[in-house]
Amino acid sequence: MALNILYSYRRCPYAMRARMALKYAEIPVVIREISLRYKPAEMLKVSPKGTVPVLVFSDESLNKTVVIEQSLEIMYWALRQRDVDGWLTTDGALTEQLIAENDGDFKRALDKYKYAIRFPEHTVETYRTQGEIFLLKLEVLLNQSQFLLNDKVKLADIAIFPFIRQFASVDSIWFESAPYPRLKIWLKTLAESELFLSVMEKQPT
Repeated sequence: MALNILYSYRRCPYAMRARMALKYAEIPVVIREISLRYKPAEMLKVSPKGTVPVLVFSDESLNKTVVIEQSLEIMYWALRQRDVDGWLTTDGALTEQLIAENDGDFKRALDKYKYAIRFPEHTVETYRTQGEIFLLKLEVLLNQSQFLLNDKVKLADIAIFPFIRQFASVDSIWFESAPYPRLKIWLKTLAESELFLSVMEKQPT
């Protein structure tokens, strides 16, 4: 039986959410941790764009090798194989809207906040404030339920969580004092979950 291979980078939020979905769906994969400086030739051969995650597997029904290069597509593919807790059973339109905002405006604000020295046009506080627009939206949702769209974990939570975790870590002292009590509980719950901890184990490069 052919191996499922996931090219990954441990600290990449896109790779994190892909690993979490694959683990949750109990899909066996060989994790190949890459070096950002020295990307493996076999990965670049199947995915010339050179970014992670990249999932490679053999589809026996099509008798061909399949390559999925986007983290969200990997998540959906995994959940179509197995979704025992119903991660996909929520408002699909709202799920897609939240993830699109996370991957769009919020991710751009996060990058500028994290690497503010590279973007001297504005202050780090300005970039943080831009990111807080999304944090506030999540805080409002979490005032209505334990997780973003339900009292149970759903796709939106896992797709967004690694990016909020990264935002919080830019200035953890500021985040601890920020007025987002529900968001902090949500973040802590997911960060301490068995699922997340299991996919953060170090892999050889």
